[in-house]
Amino acid sequence: MSTQVLQLSDQAKATLPAHVAIIMDGNGRWAKERHLPRVEGHRNGVESVRAVVRAAGEVGIKYLTLYAFSVENWNRPKDEVDTLMRYLARYLKNEITELNRSSVRLEVIGQVYRLPEFVQEQLQKTKATLAHNNGLTLILALSYGSRTEIVEAVRNIAARVREGTIEPAEIDERTVAEHLYTRHWPDPDLLIRTSGEMRLSNFLLWQTSYAEFVVTPTLWPDFRRNQFFEALEEYTRRHRRYGKL
Repeated sequence: MSTQVLQLSDQAKATLPAHVAIIMDGNGRWAKERHLPRVEGHRNGVESVRAVVRAAGEVGIKYLTLYAFSVENWNRPKDEVDTLMRYLARYLKNEITELNRSSVRLEVIGQVYRLPEFVQEQLQKTKATLAHNNGLTLILALSYGSRTEIVEAVRNIAARVREGTIEPAEIDERTVAEHLYTRHWPDPDLLIRTSGEMRLSNFLLWQTSYAEFVVTPTLWPDFRRNQFFEALEEYTRRHRRYGKL
């Protein structure tokens, strides 16, 4: 980990991505390297969430999407899933004061109905408390899978065709985007993945078509403010062409 506290360069401050998405990977490996239970990796990963949310809000990032729990994660051992759900509910409850102080607004994408009832209830309470804030919008991807999201969008569009409210020839990229979970927010400009893995893992497949990717070998529990700023600095060095010269 970096020991010196970084400050963003003037160039980075002037070219901040509006929307940053993060695949938070490496909790299990972090714990294994220290001969600790996997849940200890998740517990320390919560500290990274807290640090990155705070840093993103301070520098003026508008949207931050965190891949917190995928649809595939339901296949993990029940004890681990149960622990993750307890940590999630605890974070949502304990961070209300901090998030409110920083004017953070909370949103969620995914199959929320699959989450335990106590998690759903806390999500609603926290969202309601933070609903009037106008700073960073924190978007948690929970029970989320991009292929599932796209399939649901296609089904909803097909239902509209059957109802006669839209013609097949009228369907375009905007139509699809308007039926995704993320329809209310701009696509990510920057996607960060921790732990060095070079894959999207079924995360925002449609929305990251033109996002800049920054992959760091840092495991998520070690990813804090400095590492986040390093990713923002890397973003400033990219030339986004969108297929042009």
